[in-house]
This record gives sequence, structure tokens and C-alpha cells, in this order.
Amino acid sequence: MKLRNQMDESAFNQTYFRPSCSPVLNLRVKTSDLFNPYSEKTYDQIQVPATLTRTPEETILNYFSILREADNTIERRSCGTIGYARIPYPLAYNFLSKKYQKKLSYEEYLHLFAGIGHINLIKLARLSNENQDVRFFYEMETIEVFEGNDAEYFGYSYGFIQLTQEQTGYRISDMNRMKEDFLCAPYHGWSHNAEAVVEVKYGNWCKLVKHIYPTIKSGYMKNIPFRGNDGADYYIVFFTLTNGTDLEIAQYRKVGNEGWKQIQIKPEEECLTEKNDS
Repeated sequence: MKLRNQMDESAFNQTYFRPSCSPVLNLRVKTSDLFNPYSEKTYDQIQVPATLTRTPEETILNYFSILREADNTIERRSCGTIGYARIPYPLAYNFLSKKYQKKLSYEEYLHLFAGIGHINLIKLARLSNENQDVRFFYEMETIEVFEGNDAEYFGYSYGFIQLTQEQTGYRISDMNRMKEDFLCAPYHGWSHNAEAVVEVKYGNWCKLVKHIYPTIKSGYMKNIPFRGNDGADYYIVFFTLTNGTDLEIAQYRKVGNEGWKQIQIKPEEECLTEKNDS
């Protein structure tokens, strides 16, 4: 609770217990006209227009725009049809690469959206290119319905999406989704706070930190630079989620006048193991 004691109670509540004010990014589908050519087709009869997948960014933004008003809620609402109902899912499924579709059937894909009646994409950041594959971080806000409950609830989740280029454009080759926690993180532990993570993991565990410089913030990105005991400079990149948790994204190291190079240190595996063995 040390972190909570250091913050004003109002600031603590605003940081960890309030929903997102981030702008919505997936607003490209304005009407149902996009779905008209596919309304009578099954998912295996659909070809995604090449204009929707020309670049990795366009592919993701169009994909989430198609899914924004798709409804796969368990309970049918008394007000009638929600959004475009299940119409968008067959088209959205074809944004997946052929290889990924072999791993994830259409029925399994549809189940991923069980209980979800609306999706807002609120964060999207390109991370890297690896052998023609492109990787993104994303965060989304969902309106969800739980079986036996008349009310809807907002949910927040994040994950990583990988894309690969096929003949007809970019396709999603892998993706995951983790739900955000709004209760345990603020009440317990230090691991949700970027500054504390650097101090504990890279300082106390790895004995790598000589001096931590002030945090550099830009939107939901946090860069924490520090001078290492080995004479090198480091900075750790974090993204701040809607629940206030700082998620570690990347690590960089520079020696002297050399350029920054991305590295991969695993404090839990490397530093704690070494400490226990000593």
C-alpha cells in the first residue's frame, strides 16, 4: 500500500477506478452498406476487398471497425436487434491468414466474442517488424452482457496482434487478448507501476541500476531511462492501460556513442535464479 499512501486519495481513485477517456479509433464503418454483398454468404464464400488490407494499420483499423457493432451477446435484449447482430463476423474472420484459420475454426472464432455487444478500439501501437511479420499492441473497450443479468457492463482488455503479408494484402497471423483487472492491481503489490518495476526488477533483483532518470511520458507511453552499473544506458518502455497498470513493452540499451539496441532481459528468470543460486 506504499504507492497508495504516496498519492492523494482523489488522484488514486481517478487513476485506478475510472473508465477510459481515450478516443475511439475504429470508426471507419459508418453504415451497414459494407455488409450488403456478404449478407447471404457463409464465411468460406467471402473475399475481403483488397482496399481494406493495403497496409498493416489499415488492416487492423478496418478489422476492428467491422467488429465495432457486431453483437454476440448471450441474452437477447428487449429493445430488439443490437447493432449489426452477427452479420460482421464472417467478413471479420477473413481478415485472419489462411494459416491462422487452420488453427482457429470459425466456430471457435465466434466464441471469442461471446457476451460482447460492442467494441471500441482505444489504443493501437506498432511495435516491430520481424521477417515480414508486423506486431502491434492494442487495447479495447467492450460492452458485455452476462447470462441472467439485465444490465450491460464495460470491460477492458489488451493484447498483441501479429500480421503477415499475403497476395491480397495484410492478414492477422496471430493475436491474443488479456482482460484487465480493476481491483487486485491497485490494492496489492508494486508490479502495476512502471517506476516501481524498474526499481525492483532491474535494481533490487538484477543489481543493474546505478541511477534512474525522470520518467518521460507521452500519451499512454512511459519511457524510464537509467544508468547501468555496467556503464551502459538503458530505457524501458511501458504502456499505461485503462486500469492504471503500466505494461512493460520493450527494453533498450546503449553503450557510449553507439545507437540504441533492443534487448531482452528476463529478471524473473535470469536475476532471481542467479540470486537463488548464489
